[in-house]
Amino acid sequence: MANKLLVIGGIRSGKTAMAEQRAQAAGEPVVYVATATAGDDEMAQRITRHQEQRPTRWGLVEEPLQLAKVLKDAQTETANPPLLLIDCMSLWVSNLLFAGDEVFAREREAFLNAVEHYSGSVVVVTNEVGLGTIGMDPLTRRFADELGWLNQALAQRCDEVVMSVAGLPLVLKGA
Repeated sequence: MANKLLVIGGIRSGKTAMAEQRAQAAGEPVVYVATATAGDDEMAQRITRHQEQRPTRWGLVEEPLQLAKVLKDAQTETANPPLLLIDCMSLWVSNLLFAGDEVFAREREAFLNAVEHYSGSVVVVTNEVGLGTIGMDPLTRRFADELGWLNQALAQRCDEVVMSVAGLPLVLKGA
């Protein structure tokens, strides 16, 4: 497996399952980093379903904002940092937008720096927003812009980028 892998795809494209399969196949200890928060019953059910589908031996960190801190903590806790599977960037960007511009800028920059310097393997899951329509309101347009720019920055820092289309991998960068 690549040291740093970005798995990108549309909603229900199979990207999370693909990322989980790649993480499991790596044969390394895995820590699942979840950015979602259960703001309503339907989201709580989604989170529960995801938790039930993951291997029980995987660790779990739930962090809606401070992803750089998660990477730094994982790196300092052991000489061999675990594979971090971070799911997902779209929820994280949404969380950051609601946290305010100062938090957004600080956390985005810190995360990109932490990904670049993390000595363990990282698998990042994100949504592709560049294939849809233009949002009708300023917040939706900003979300699409920010996620698209973040995806580009992550793709530059990753050894491999794979797009999931109908559950099938389309290699965009790397092996």
